[in-house]
Amino acid sequence: MLPQLIKELQSLENPKQKEILQSFFKTGEGEYGEGDIFLGIKVPDQRKIAKKYTGLSLTKIQELLNSKIHEHRLTGLIILTNKYKKSHQENKANLFNFYLKNTKNINNWDLVDLTAPNIVGDFLFDKNKDTLYKLVRSKNLWEKRIAIISTLHFIKKQEFEDTLAISELLLKDNHDLIHKAVGWMLREVGKKDIEVLKKFLKQHYKNMPRTMLRYSIEKFPEEERKKWLKGKI
Repeated sequence: MLPQLIKELQSLENPKQKEILQSFFKTGEGEYGEGDIFLGIKVPDQRKIAKKYTGLSLTKIQELLNSKIHEHRLTGLIILTNKYKKSHQENKANLFNFYLKNTKNINNWDLVDLTAPNIVGDFLFDKNKDTLYKLVRSKNLWEKRIAIISTLHFIKKQEFEDTLAISELLLKDNHDLIHKAVGWMLREVGKKDIEVLKKFLKQHYKNMPRTMLRYSIEKFPEEERKKWLKGKI
Protein backbone atom coordinates (compact mmCIF):
# COMPACT_ATOMS: atom_id res chain seq x y z
CA MET A 1 0.00 0.00 0.00
CA LEU A 2 2.74 2.49 0.93
CA PRO A 3 4.81 2.01 -2.26
CA GLN A 4 1.68 2.69 -4.33
CA LEU A 5 0.93 5.86 -2.36
CA ILE A 6 4.47 7.13 -2.84
CA LYS A 7 4.28 6.27 -6.54
CA GLU A 8 1.06 8.29 -6.86
CA LEU A 9 2.66 11.30 -5.18
CA GLN A 10 5.75 11.00 -7.36
CA SER A 11 3.60 10.98 -10.50
CA LEU A 12 2.30 14.44 -9.56
CA GLU A 13 5.74 16.02 -9.15
CA ASN A 14 5.73 19.54 -10.59
CA PRO A 15 9.20 21.10 -11.07
CA LYS A 16 7.89 24.66 -11.48
CA GLN A 17 5.63 24.45 -8.41
CA LYS A 18 8.46 22.74 -6.52
CA GLU A 19 10.71 25.75 -7.06
CA ILE A 20 7.98 28.12 -5.84
CA LEU A 21 7.32 26.08 -2.70
CA GLN A 22 11.01 25.67 -1.85
CA SER A 23 11.21 29.47 -1.73
CA PHE A 24 7.82 30.10 -0.10
CA PHE A 25 8.50 27.69 2.77
CA LYS A 26 11.97 29.11 3.44
CA THR A 27 14.07 26.01 2.82
CA GLY A 28 17.39 27.81 2.41
CA GLU A 29 20.35 27.61 4.77
CA GLY A 30 19.55 29.16 8.13
CA GLU A 31 15.83 29.53 7.32
CA TYR A 32 13.05 27.89 9.32
CA GLY A 33 12.43 25.20 6.69
CA GLU A 34 16.07 24.50 5.97
CA GLY A 35 16.55 21.26 4.06
CA ASP A 36 12.87 20.56 3.42
CA ILE A 37 12.39 18.90 0.02
CA PHE A 38 9.26 19.50 -2.06
CA LEU A 39 7.72 17.66 -4.98
CA GLY A 40 5.48 20.61 -5.86
CA ILE A 41 2.09 18.96 -5.23
CA LYS A 42 -0.91 21.06 -4.24
CA VAL A 43 -2.76 20.25 -1.03
CA PRO A 44 -6.12 19.32 -2.66
CA ASP A 45 -4.30 16.69 -4.74
CA GLN A 46 -2.64 15.31 -1.61
CA ARG A 47 -6.04 15.15 0.10
CA LYS A 48 -7.45 13.10 -2.79
CA ILE A 49 -4.61 10.61 -2.52
CA ALA A 50 -4.76 10.50 1.29
CA LYS A 51 -8.48 9.68 1.19
CA LYS A 52 -7.71 6.42 -0.60
CA TYR A 53 -5.24 5.32 2.08
CA THR A 54 -7.09 5.86 5.36
CA GLY A 55 -6.39 2.20 6.18
CA LEU A 56 -2.63 2.78 6.18
CA SER A 57 -1.08 1.47 9.40
CA LEU A 58 0.64 3.75 11.91
CA THR A 59 3.90 1.97 11.10
CA LYS A 60 3.59 3.02 7.47
CA ILE A 61 2.43 6.52 8.41
CA GLN A 62 5.57 6.73 10.55
CA GLU A 63 7.64 5.99 7.46
CA LEU A 64 5.96 8.89 5.69
CA LEU A 65 6.58 11.20 8.63
CA ASN A 66 10.25 10.23 8.71
CA SER A 67 10.65 11.22 5.08
CA LYS A 68 12.65 14.29 4.06
CA ILE A 69 10.04 14.98 1.40
CA HIS A 70 7.46 17.52 2.56
CA GLU A 71 4.52 16.03 0.70
CA HIS A 72 5.20 12.60 2.18
CA ARG A 73 4.93 14.07 5.68
CA LEU A 74 1.87 16.18 4.91
CA THR A 75 0.03 13.32 3.21
CA GLY A 76 0.86 11.11 6.19
CA LEU A 77 -0.55 13.73 8.55
CA ILE A 78 -3.70 14.11 6.45
CA ILE A 79 -4.19 10.34 6.60
CA LEU A 80 -3.66 10.47 10.37
CA THR A 81 -6.26 13.24 10.65
CA ASN A 82 -8.73 11.25 8.57
CA LYS A 83 -8.14 8.21 10.79
CA TYR A 84 -8.67 10.32 13.90
CA LYS A 85 -12.01 11.67 12.67
CA LYS A 86 -13.31 8.15 12.09
CA SER A 87 -11.98 6.64 15.33
CA HIS A 88 -13.65 5.88 18.65
CA GLN A 89 -12.37 7.69 21.74
CA GLU A 90 -9.86 5.05 22.84
CA ASN A 91 -8.18 4.97 19.47
CA LYS A 92 -8.26 8.78 19.28
CA ALA A 93 -6.05 8.78 22.37
CA ASN A 94 -3.57 6.52 20.57
CA LEU A 95 -3.53 8.76 17.51
CA PHE A 96 -3.16 11.90 19.67
CA ASN A 97 -0.14 10.34 21.41
CA PHE A 98 1.31 9.24 18.07
CA TYR A 99 0.99 12.82 16.82
CA LEU A 100 2.79 14.26 19.84
CA LYS A 101 5.61 11.73 19.50
CA ASN A 102 6.17 13.07 15.99
CA THR A 103 6.41 16.80 16.62
CA LYS A 104 10.00 16.71 15.31
CA ASN A 105 8.53 15.66 11.95
CA ILE A 106 5.70 18.21 12.00
CA ASN A 107 8.24 20.83 11.12
CA ASN A 108 6.69 23.45 8.89
CA TRP A 109 3.78 25.77 9.41
CA ASP A 110 1.38 24.13 6.96
CA LEU A 111 1.95 20.73 8.59
CA VAL A 112 0.96 22.26 11.93
CA ASP A 113 -1.91 24.41 10.74
CA LEU A 114 -3.70 21.71 8.75
CA THR A 115 -3.60 19.13 11.55
CA ALA A 116 -3.08 20.48 15.08
CA PRO A 117 -6.64 21.82 15.64
CA ASN A 118 -8.19 18.62 14.27
CA ILE A 119 -6.17 16.23 16.44
CA VAL A 120 -4.61 18.02 19.42
CA GLY A 121 -7.34 20.65 19.76
CA ASP A 122 -10.18 18.20 19.33
CA PHE A 123 -8.73 15.66 21.76
CA LEU A 124 -7.93 18.15 24.53
CA PHE A 125 -11.11 20.21 24.27
CA ASP A 126 -12.85 18.55 27.23
CA LYS A 127 -9.66 17.47 29.03
CA ASN A 128 -6.78 18.86 31.05
CA LYS A 129 -4.77 21.29 28.90
CA ASP A 130 -1.37 20.79 30.55
CA THR A 131 -0.02 19.31 27.31
CA LEU A 132 -0.51 22.64 25.54
CA TYR A 133 1.33 24.56 28.24
CA LYS A 134 4.21 22.09 28.06
CA LEU A 135 4.38 22.58 24.30
CA VAL A 136 4.22 26.36 24.49
CA ARG A 137 7.23 26.40 26.83
CA SER A 138 9.24 24.24 24.45
CA LYS A 139 12.32 25.62 22.72
CA ASN A 140 11.02 24.07 19.52
CA LEU A 141 9.32 26.57 17.19
CA TRP A 142 6.85 24.03 15.85
CA GLU A 143 5.78 22.74 19.26
CA LYS A 144 4.98 26.32 20.27
CA ARG A 145 3.01 26.80 17.07
CA ILE A 146 1.12 23.53 17.71
CA ALA A 147 0.17 24.85 21.15
CA ILE A 148 -1.43 28.07 19.92
CA ILE A 149 -2.90 26.74 16.64
CA SER A 150 -4.54 23.80 18.43
CA THR A 151 -6.73 26.29 20.26
CA LEU A 152 -8.51 27.12 16.99
CA HIS A 153 -10.74 24.15 17.83
CA PHE A 154 -11.58 25.74 21.20
CA ILE A 155 -12.33 29.09 19.58
CA LYS A 156 -14.83 27.45 17.24
CA LYS A 157 -16.56 26.12 20.36
CA GLN A 158 -16.65 29.62 21.91
CA GLU A 159 -13.92 28.78 24.43
CA PHE A 160 -11.23 31.49 24.54
CA GLU A 161 -9.46 31.08 27.87
CA ASP A 162 -6.58 28.94 26.66
CA THR A 163 -6.07 30.91 23.47
CA LEU A 164 -5.67 34.08 25.50
CA ALA A 165 -3.44 32.47 28.13
CA ILE A 166 -1.14 30.92 25.54
CA SER A 167 -1.08 34.15 23.54
CA GLU A 168 0.07 35.97 26.66
CA LEU A 169 2.86 33.44 27.17
CA LEU A 170 4.02 34.03 23.59
CA LEU A 171 3.99 37.83 23.64
CA LYS A 172 7.76 37.99 24.00
CA ASP A 173 8.59 35.20 21.58
CA ASN A 174 11.04 36.39 18.95
CA HIS A 175 9.94 34.35 15.91
CA ASP A 176 7.80 35.90 13.19
CA LEU A 177 5.91 32.64 12.62
CA ILE A 178 4.77 32.70 16.23
CA HIS A 179 3.76 36.37 15.96
CA LYS A 180 1.63 35.50 12.93
CA ALA A 181 0.11 32.42 14.57
CA VAL A 182 -0.88 34.28 17.74
CA GLY A 183 -2.24 37.22 15.76
CA TRP A 184 -4.29 34.84 13.64
CA MET A 185 -5.80 33.08 16.66
CA LEU A 186 -6.59 36.40 18.33
CA ARG A 187 -8.30 37.52 15.13
CA GLU A 188 -10.38 34.33 15.22
CA VAL A 189 -11.38 35.13 18.81
CA GLY A 190 -12.47 38.56 17.60
CA LYS A 191 -14.71 36.99 14.98
CA LYS A 192 -16.55 35.19 17.76
CA ASP A 193 -16.48 37.92 20.42
CA ILE A 194 -14.95 41.28 19.54
CA GLU A 195 -15.13 42.54 23.12
CA VAL A 196 -13.00 39.65 24.39
CA LEU A 197 -10.35 40.49 21.79
CA LYS A 198 -10.42 44.21 22.54
CA LYS A 199 -10.07 43.60 26.27
CA PHE A 200 -6.99 41.47 25.63
CA LEU A 201 -5.53 44.03 23.24
CA LYS A 202 -6.01 46.91 25.66
CA GLN A 203 -3.95 45.01 28.21
CA HIS A 204 -1.17 43.99 25.83
CA TYR A 205 -1.10 45.91 22.54
CA LYS A 206 1.69 48.25 23.61
CA ASN A 207 3.98 45.27 24.25
CA MET A 208 2.88 43.07 21.35
CA PRO A 209 5.13 42.46 18.36
CA ARG A 210 3.91 44.62 15.48
CA THR A 211 3.10 41.67 13.24
CA MET A 212 1.04 40.03 15.97
CA LEU A 213 -0.97 43.21 16.47
CA ARG A 214 -1.51 43.71 12.74
CA TYR A 215 -2.79 40.18 12.30
CA SER A 216 -5.11 40.43 15.30
CA ILE A 217 -6.79 43.66 14.15
CA GLU A 218 -6.92 42.80 10.46
CA LYS A 219 -10.75 42.74 10.41
CA PHE A 220 -11.16 46.06 12.25
CA PRO A 221 -12.35 49.12 10.29
CA GLU A 222 -9.40 50.97 8.75
CA GLU A 223 -9.58 54.02 11.00
CA GLU A 224 -9.75 51.87 14.12
CA ARG A 225 -6.78 49.82 12.93
CA LYS A 226 -4.75 53.00 12.55
CA LYS A 227 -5.56 54.04 16.11
CA TRP A 228 -4.42 50.71 17.51
CA LEU A 229 -1.20 50.83 15.49
CA LYS A 230 -0.50 54.41 16.56
CA GLY A 231 -1.27 53.63 20.19
CA LYS A 232 -4.12 56.12 20.35
CA ILE A 233 -6.72 53.88 21.96
